[in-house]
Amino acid sequence: MMQNGSDHRGAVATDELAVRCSPRPDPEVGAARGAPEIDLPGATAAAETFLRALGVCFDDESTIKSPRRMAEAYAALLTAREFEMTTFPNSENYDELVIVRSIPVQSVCEHHFLPFAGVAHVGYLPDARIVCLSKLARVVEKFAHRPQTQERLTQQIANHLDAHLSPKGVGVVVEAEHTCMTLRGVRAAGTTTSTSALTGLLRSRAQTRAEFFACIRAGA
Repeated sequence: MMQNGSDHRGAVATDELAVRCSPRPDPEVGAARGAPEIDLPGATAAAETFLRALGVCFDDESTIKSPRRMAEAYAALLTAREFEMTTFPNSENYDELVIVRSIPVQSVCEHHFLPFAGVAHVGYLPDARIVCLSKLARVVEKFAHRPQTQERLTQQIANHLDAHLSPKGVGVVVEAEHTCMTLRGVRAAGTTTSTSALTGLLRSRAQTRAEFFACIRAGA
């Protein structure tokens, strides 16, 4: 991803496909990791240089726009949609697990910049407030749409919900296939990686933890 110089910002602003991301830092990953502005023209030029260096030719109608398409594809993978973390009072004093299973995950391995994809299962034990269920999927997208490791992604989702919802506990399981493992290197096609992160009572109380994992398995 290329950073813009000050003399380049005007040109980027006039590009109808330029994508601008909020520069707000995420406390979960440190103040230095705010989302920078995406320069699609610069990324397109860099993609063409990169692909030509690998021997790819752009000499026919089907490939002439490939660098632009590649830049747009990575821009989409690295840009999450903005949202508000909508919560409501837990007026019924609901005290059982809330679990959303099989939330789609699409991210990019930060080591090889190849995609990994799968599902996330996210649950929490409510306290004073409950969350709009769609926001659980939004939180997954927020942290997936950036260069990632699956381990960090899983922990960031759990930490974000713990910090912004203040529940009695949070549980997150991510299951994904990494193309950096299935398409290159060992080429172990069909393998998946599972990671989990637990906070509060889902970590400290064995019965609640077991119930969380049983509910996930029941939906498999």
